[in-house]
Amino acid sequence: MTIPLSILDLAPISEGGTARQALRNSLDLARSAEAWGYRRYWVAEHHFAGVASSSPAVLVGLIAAATNTIRVGSAAVLLGNNTAAEVVEAFGTVEALYPGRIDLGIGRSGQRRVEALKAVASEKVASERVRRDTVVREGVVIPAPFDPTGLLTSPLLQASFEALAFSGAQVPDFDEQVDDILSLLSGTFRSRDGVELHASPGEGADLELWVFGSSAGPSAELAGRLGLPFGANYHVAPSSTVEAVEAYRGAFRPSSTLSKPYVVVSADVVAAEDDATARELASTFGHWAHSIRSGHGAIPYPDPATALPLTPQQHAVVEDRLITQFVGSPSTVADRLDSLQKLTGADELVISGVTHRHEDRVRSYELLAREWGLTALLAA
Repeated sequence: MTIPLSILDLAPISEGGTARQALRNSLDLARSAEAWGYRRYWVAEHHFAGVASSSPAVLVGLIAAATNTIRVGSAAVLLGNNTAAEVVEAFGTVEALYPGRIDLGIGRSGQRRVEALKAVASEKVASERVRRDTVVREGVVIPAPFDPTGLLTSPLLQASFEALAFSGAQVPDFDEQVDDILSLLSGTFRSRDGVELHASPGEGADLELWVFGSSAGPSAELAGRLGLPFGANYHVAPSSTVEAVEAYRGAFRPSSTLSKPYVVVSADVVAAEDDATARELASTFGHWAHSIRSGHGAIPYPDPATALPLTPQQHAVVEDRLITQFVGSPSTVADRLDSLQKLTGADELVISGVTHRHEDRVRSYELLAREWGLTALLAA
């Protein structure tokens, strides 16, 4: 257990809580994470989803201001919702005030959405799901792929897509956007007509650029080809994590950024003093995940004391997320994380944990930091 641990925060809003409190909770957890020795504190980008992490650049800046040494970043900015110039200037602004601490993680949300809708139309997703069964590899559960047909055709999701884009706008090519980001950062950007543009802030910013992906597709291959670090989303797409990592390593070319591949793998985690307590704290994760998967947006995170059990139909929708969540005592969770690291060869793990009560979430990260030895490494 010598590899670093980092945190991915969705800024969840609990039942009975508010977005304001969720954001304050994120600042509190980030300060604690820094004290416990976590390497990075990343925030997601989700819109109209019942969480408070809708503006990653703003939230990254606030967290950086509330901490001193921990790296802070996005996992990930969705380029389908943002232009390259917007991203570079926003994160360049934060980096100018907190140099050497900011990570810029990017993902292909808009591009993947278009591809997924085409796959649904041609029934490729459903047929692929039929061909795959859940297996266990070296102690790690690799579930059958989730069928996103219902989610992708959700009226709420379609309305959110429309709200995030100008009418008639085309989703830009991901490779071109990444190239634009790199050229804006390096000061070599040229418009289509050959005009020089210089981002200020942004140009020359000491940002650590990451690419995130859920499959052995364009994101993994691009990250490898450009010699950038890669984030594989086991907590979102556990069925394809191993293939994504293999694709990235297979495509990797040394660069000025990295001489060899560097992979971080994510996992959903809830730790408590014992397995039974942890299972109780995590007992409404399925309700929360189902609200997202069913296309209704994330409900406020339910209280285990009042939530009704999932129906068999609801359970089936989120089974892959439930069997791949790491829940238990610190040693139980650490053992499962260790298995995930060994299977994927991850250079770093990033964990995301949600509970109804903020104090239980904080305690979960504290217990795991101690079990993993982060606090001992920090003291040394």
